[in-house]
Amino acid sequence: MKKIALVAALAAVSASAFAQSTVTLYGRVNTTVESQKVANQDRKVVVANNSSRIGFKGTEDIGGGLKASFVLEHGFNSDSGTASGAFWGRESSVQLSGGFGAVRLGNWTPGSYYATADYISMHNHDTGSSSDALYGGPFRSSNKVGYFTPTMGGFNAEIAVAAGEGAPGVKRGVDLAANYVAGPVHLGAGYSKEGNNNQMAFRGLYEMGAITLGAYYQRVDTNNVKRDVYRASGMYALGASEFHVNYGQAEKTSLQAKESQFTLGYNYNLSKRTKVYGYYTSVDAKLANKAGDFSSLAAGVRHNF
Repeated sequence: MKKIALVAALAAVSASAFAQSTVTLYGRVNTTVESQKVANQDRKVVVANNSSRIGFKGTEDIGGGLKASFVLEHGFNSDSGTASGAFWGRESSVQLSGGFGAVRLGNWTPGSYYATADYISMHNHDTGSSSDALYGGPFRSSNKVGYFTPTMGGFNAEIAVAAGEGAPGVKRGVDLAANYVAGPVHLGAGYSKEGNNNQMAFRGLYEMGAITLGAYYQRVDTNNVKRDVYRASGMYALGASEFHVNYGQAEKTSLQAKESQFTLGYNYNLSKRTKVYGYYTSVDAKLANKAGDFSSLAAGVRHNF
């Protein structure tokens, strides 16, 4: 009887521990059909991937207000079924969180990007041929240790340091991000540095009912050559429909010509997870023989799971 009671107690403890640990499969399949023109080349029709991905994430409540979690995320080309970069190249991280915030180790997208450029890229989540072609700077995703503050009064921040690990030509990197939300007002800032290269950016977004307006300003410093980048975006929501427009510009430097990008898009949300959409995007590099110019007329489907 004692053995039976002991087995039952162990089973109860195991069931309780298992109930506190969860693993979720998630992802996105995002594919377009596009008519593209690159520089002076003939226009061509392509089927294109727009940052499709699949991932696993899990959380365990380890008691005392602490949680352990992980994310493993793989990027793949939805148009061909092939891998996109390293298998877990999109993210591979482990994290310990609690009332103090969170400490994360591994590989993940820099917070400075999410706090600025990505935040205002509303039409296709800054993916595919309509993604921001002008935003630049040093962005290290790998070999990082980061600290995330808890959200207090609408404010949160991320501080991450990337190790050079003695690899030839690889410098130690730092990435900082801050976000603040107060009702319809969303503010953000980001800074990153690696070796002689650095960038800083500021973002603002404002919601006015069916209309959302956003913009960012970025200063990129590449080996002491500075460049200013601007972008403004707008969205008008009408039922399941969304109408999008954005315009960006990068100033001329001693090494780069002035560039601009214009995008006009339409999304129709079939559900919370699935949408069909179309857009026209154009990059004008303002170079001789139209080198660097690009345009695309696209239609696509995005499904999140």
